[in-house]
Amino acid sequence: QVQLVESGGGVVQPGGSLRLSCAASAFSLDGYVIGWFRQVPGKERERVGCISSSDDRTWYADSVKGRFTISRDNAKNTVYLQMNSLKPEDTALYSCTAKEGSLEGWTYPPRWSEYDYWGQGTQVTVSS
Repeated sequence: QVQLVESGGGVVQPGGSLRLSCAASAFSLDGYVIGWFRQVPGKERERVGCISSSDDRTWYADSVKGRFTISRDNAKNTVYLQMNSLKPEDTALYSCTAKEGSLEGWTYPPRWSEYDYWGQGTQVTVSS
């Protein structure tokens, strides 16, 4: 069964760091664009960033640029979201997504509905 499973969420103090993982089962993440999204109840889902398959080109939302980094380890079939200098406003449910292909030809990062697979999410809470 095709699945994306996120892990690594938790509670962290402002200024702290967390690394989220997105692991795939029943398919290889190599050859897929991987996206990260976050959502707070009552608010619109926000694109955090994504990484292409062919050249590992990345895109980040302005709200996380310079603090978050997406990387992939194809040998482990896992993509990571390294989050540094966390702020209370980063508190959300973080989900990863996968879309077959690359970002080549895309003029904007794919929207949630444009991905092929979606994970259930992992909760990140930034609080003192």
